[in-house]
Amino acid sequence: MRDQTHAMATGQLQDTRIARLQVASILAGGGAGALARAGVAEVLPHSGGSWPWATFAVNLAGTALLAWLTTRLDEILPPSRYVRLILATGLCGALTTFSTFQIEVLRLAKDGYPGTAVGYAAASLAAGMAIAIAATVVARRRRYG
Repeated sequence: MRDQTHAMATGQLQDTRIARLQVASILAGGGAGALARAGVAEVLPHSGGSWPWATFAVNLAGTALLAWLTTRLDEILPPSRYVRLILATGLCGALTTFSTFQIEVLRLAKDGYPGTAVGYAAASLAAGMAIAIAATVVARRRRYG
């Protein structure tokens, strides 16, 4: 009984360490992604009625990276690696921003630019899907090509 209790405690301690490493991995990647997004927003500022290039660019870049990473990492790394958490969950999760995209679409429409709002939303979705497909194809071709 005592050995069983010790084994359970050791297993719980190991689970706690793994969970902390997972959170730390996501935080590290998220910090990098958030800094990258903020940097792009500084380089490409957005003013009322204009196309939100910064959000458009980071969302498409994040889409391409996430599609490529999920395809490649799933094929070459075992599930326990922290690379997925750092790059896919952390970096891409913080780099991309659906909430800002949504606010920008609504603000454009509210401020009297409904055509730009619809165009921005449609272009973001269409380009995002095309880029995700292209990145997946590129990742797979590299493997099989």
